[in-house]
Amino acid sequence: MFGIADYGAFVAAIVLFLLIPGPGNLALITSTSKGGIRGGLAATFGLITGDQALMWAAVAGIAALLTAYPAVFHGVQWLGAIYLAWLGAKMLMAKPGAAPILNIRPRQYFSQAFTITLLNPKAIVFYMAFFPLFIDPARHQGLVTFGVMALTVAVLTFLYGLSAVLLTHFFAERLRANPRISSKLQKLAGLFLIGFGVKLAVSS
Repeated sequence: MFGIADYGAFVAAIVLFLLIPGPGNLALITSTSKGGIRGGLAATFGLITGDQALMWAAVAGIAALLTAYPAVFHGVQWLGAIYLAWLGAKMLMAKPGAAPILNIRPRQYFSQAFTITLLNPKAIVFYMAFFPLFIDPARHQGLVTFGVMALTVAVLTFLYGLSAVLLTHFFAERLRANPRISSKLQKLAGLFLIGFGVKLAVSS
């Protein structure tokens, strides 16, 4: 189908990729908790934009670069680890009543989710290594094939993000009235981010 070796398997792989816990999911939850549906949707579009940037970078030949120069990929891993740990530390050390680490303005949710996606080795590995496996060289149709794959990724990410945002908003409304719970949740999110950073640094 459009030069994709197994479209059904491609869709399933994207869905599984979205469901795996990671920084992207945490960005959606945190953005929605702090900025409501607008913040969550802004983060969703940030994730989509980051995914598209990584996918088209793979199309442009970045996968070959990372294969030829492993040090480049390790450098990206370290950048991702440092960024996530830094963001998590800021959330962990924030005092109750202080301005939220993730500002409630949607444009900042977008930029942070975009940055997290670009520096997430899980996403980099998928688009730079796993993604090309679904391209059928014999039936490849150039930009048509890549365009269909990009559109599929965007639609599935939007549907997943919308579902996550609505569910998070539903529960967040019941927690927002209690500042102590909100503060503890922010610190817990900070610990998760630091954990992601350490895990990425150790595995790099």
